[in-house]
Amino acid sequence: MEAVSRWVSQSGVRVQPGLPAAWRERLEARALRPLVGGGRGYLLWLVFLLAVIGWAVHAYSSQVEDGLIVTGMRDRISWGVYIASFVFFIGISHAGTLLSAILRATRARWQMSITRMAEFITVVALMVGALFPLIDMGRPDRLLNLLVFGRWQSPLLWDVLAITTYLTGSSLYLYLPLVPDFALCRDRLGPAVPGWKRWFFQAAALGWNGSPRQHHTLERAMTVMMVIIIPVAVSVHTVVSWIFAMTLRDPLNSTIFGAYFVAGAIYSGIAAIILLMAVLRKLLHLEEYITQTQFVNLGYLLAEFTLIMGYMNLSEYVTTGYKMQEGAPFHFQQLMVGPFAGLFWFYIFGGLLVPGLIILRPRTRTIAGVVAAALLVLLAMWVERYLIVVTGFRVPLMPYQPADYLPTWVEWSILAGAFALFALLISIFAKLFPVISVWEVIEHRGPEPVAAARSAGPVPRRELGGLPQRSTL
Repeated sequence: MEAVSRWVSQSGVRVQPGLPAAWRERLEARALRPLVGGGRGYLLWLVFLLAVIGWAVHAYSSQVEDGLIVTGMRDRISWGVYIASFVFFIGISHAGTLLSAILRATRARWQMSITRMAEFITVVALMVGALFPLIDMGRPDRLLNLLVFGRWQSPLLWDVLAITTYLTGSSLYLYLPLVPDFALCRDRLGPAVPGWKRWFFQAAALGWNGSPRQHHTLERAMTVMMVIIIPVAVSVHTVVSWIFAMTLRDPLNSTIFGAYFVAGAIYSGIAAIILLMAVLRKLLHLEEYITQTQFVNLGYLLAEFTLIMGYMNLSEYVTTGYKMQEGAPFHFQQLMVGPFAGLFWFYIFGGLLVPGLIILRPRTRTIAGVVAAALLVLLAMWVERYLIVVTGFRVPLMPYQPADYLPTWVEWSILAGAFALFALLISIFAKLFPVISVWEVIEHRGPEPVAAARSAGPVPRRELGGLPQRSTL
């Protein structure tokens, strides 16, 4: 306790009574160890991701050279994998900052060890997703025309403004809680990292010394961003849905699309957080700080959204199917018994029913079960976005034969490159920033984890490696 009291007086961090110094040292060592260096496996992983991205660049260069004719898109079906993936990535970005802000606002202590991972997902997914409209353009050199001559009546321009605002706000919301941890890296890593990293930590810490005044200012800034970021996040995917809903195409001309897209975004975003948690927990040995509690609680949220998404789908298909206006019979036929029936029923059963049953059954409500449910949800939600785009454009607007669409190797290669870029950015971030918000975990530590930490014993020296034993946030 004496060591903890001395550390509190130096750092200004408020900790729960009875916090063992050994637990704190172990937390810092685990969080900072990935920043010191990467092994051979990490380098091979980066090489693999860069190779996939390189192949995607080659595919895109052929598209720029020969035009969109190298894709499966044509005049009747002019949106395909690119726009479906755009909606998917923008969707998974929502649960990151949005979920983090909501859980912080409700002071849910269990989420403190995973908030930063959620915020990583938001920023990275926005960066990757924002590339797809550019990739989808036949003449990317004319992107500037959208900004110079764009019409404010166009939902496309609303989308550009909304995503830019959300990316700016999410980046700031990611950075603010990082400041104390940058100071921790500055004080503890020292010569264990290259000079450019030391300079980076020094500059990014903004002179943080952990004084009560700095803590008060930081918490006020985070509170302001929490209040701002929630409505911005909701508005972004609402605007994305309006790109579809404000057309006169029969399957897309729906007033429920705004709420439907926001719910789907949170649903797929929660699944993305669960998968990232599982991967980083395993690779970075964070089992003590990311426990079954986090997985089960996020699993409950996932199960709740299976009900919400089920209600949205029921409302959409029942009201449309009851009236059977022009275009609806063809749309229902292609989805439920036609060429897209396999994908549609996989989305209904594999993306809604099965994940909910996995989480609701106590025997399968384990870490492995929640991760399996999240993986099913992510696959099904990409399929759902694909179905919205392709089947919506496939409904004939005039008495002609319906067109077919099949993605080509160019589209699949660029999609693979997008996922590789997503993984690459996450991998780089994990080497630059602590993936756990150390200071927040320490401040909000509760009585149950304290008891667990007492039984965990002292800090193993092999974990600390060459890191200094003393912390001065």
